[in-house]
Amino acid sequence: MGKVTGFLEHERLTEAAEDKGTRVKHYREFVGHLSDEQTGVQGARCMDCGTPFCMSGCPVNNIIPDWNDLVYKQNWRAALDTLHSTNNFPEFTGRVCPAPCEEACTLRINADAVGIKSIEHAIIDKGWENGWVVPQPPKVKTGKRVAVIGSGPAGMACAQQLARAGHAVVLFEKNDRAGGLLRYGIPDFKMEKQFIDRRIEQMTAEGVEVRVNQHVGLSGNNGVDAQKLLAEFDAVVLSGGAESPRDLPVPGRELQGVHYAMEFLPQQNKVVAGDTVPNQIMATAKHVVVIGGGDTGSDCVGTSNRHGAKSIAQFELLGKPDDPLRNPVWPYWPTRLRTSSSHEEGANRDWSIATKSFVGENGKVKALKAVRLKWEGGKMIEVPGSEFEMPADLVLLAMGFLGPTQNGLLEQLGVEKDARSNVKADTEKYQTSVAKVFAAGDMRRGQSLVVWAIREGRQCARAVDEFLMGASDLPR
Repeated sequence: MGKVTGFLEHERLTEAAEDKGTRVKHYREFVGHLSDEQTGVQGARCMDCGTPFCMSGCPVNNIIPDWNDLVYKQNWRAALDTLHSTNNFPEFTGRVCPAPCEEACTLRINADAVGIKSIEHAIIDKGWENGWVVPQPPKVKTGKRVAVIGSGPAGMACAQQLARAGHAVVLFEKNDRAGGLLRYGIPDFKMEKQFIDRRIEQMTAEGVEVRVNQHVGLSGNNGVDAQKLLAEFDAVVLSGGAESPRDLPVPGRELQGVHYAMEFLPQQNKVVAGDTVPNQIMATAKHVVVIGGGDTGSDCVGTSNRHGAKSIAQFELLGKPDDPLRNPVWPYWPTRLRTSSSHEEGANRDWSIATKSFVGENGKVKALKAVRLKWEGGKMIEVPGSEFEMPADLVLLAMGFLGPTQNGLLEQLGVEKDARSNVKADTEKYQTSVAKVFAAGDMRRGQSLVVWAIREGRQCARAVDEFLMGASDLPR
């Protein structure tokens, strides 16, 4: 490395963020990237550890030590090329990835990890600012046509790689804009949608045809018959995500004001984009309860704060991760307490809580009844006498997803499912049980991260290329 003793001389530097009192008044990003000098110093902290576990901790296997060294030497163009060699969209992961690479960092054993995510963020932003990110159209066309269904990060990565290999790619999206969960799940204050738009422009220039308002597997308006696509295309990729939310079947679930998180979040994204959303679900002046302690729940907290909620509570079924001695070490994901920027803006978080019922008035939710839990005998049981009730005018269910939507597309194709209702396909060929149909991303692996979706999209693209051409030069 350029600075062998850098990790001993420099401390980890956190990216600057706008004050929480002002950022809750808008939906723009509020975290800036490091300066060139700051990024170079952070790159110097990479410790020449010999075995870079960060690379295997990263799902796309980013060549992290190399671009850390290049940034330290201020060789930004080469750093960008190295970053792009494994990741099609580092501006996405540099903003919303939970950075498993940093948990795998050798320095993390007894100190603050190298700020890998902040370095990635700075590299890609500098690349766009200097006009280094340009379309890469293929030199030769293969004459093969591929349909990619679902324009989230898996579909985008797969489509871009296949287009660069020379195939004619059509990317189908059921919504009015491309991007999948990046577009209509992740709030704008975490990632503005201009970053999706400019990648779509790049992909279009590379030969990808993007068709929005095309719901494959749906009949009627905007519907596209899946069997028709099989006949028209040489290969079909399923990258539609895991969109079936986990429900909470307790008394009062039918009351007005109890919604899935993915009913609430997309509406605000549409409004920020300039759309009119009739009867938008609003948290303004309401007692909000978010059930689920993950990223989606955190996004509900941040959006509710921006709506001007009267109060916000967030419940997690599992216990509070506050015992460092019980924490697993890499390669297992540590269960330490994580506080997001949305939590910092204001929320009452509580753990080991089970919701028992919702209480209504005139058909609308007005309160929530819950009970505290404890571990006993290897399972969670209710704590006697711990029942409580709290006001709740808006309840948002953010408890994860069970898998892909089963009716429509998957029914029409008749693909085999695995035990968790995901589309069955391995990680070598990515082929389903139906000839020339492939699957990647959350639709294949279940609910996961953006970085895993990008990895699967890239690997699936290589598998499709091999299927069509007999061999492939695309990276895996």
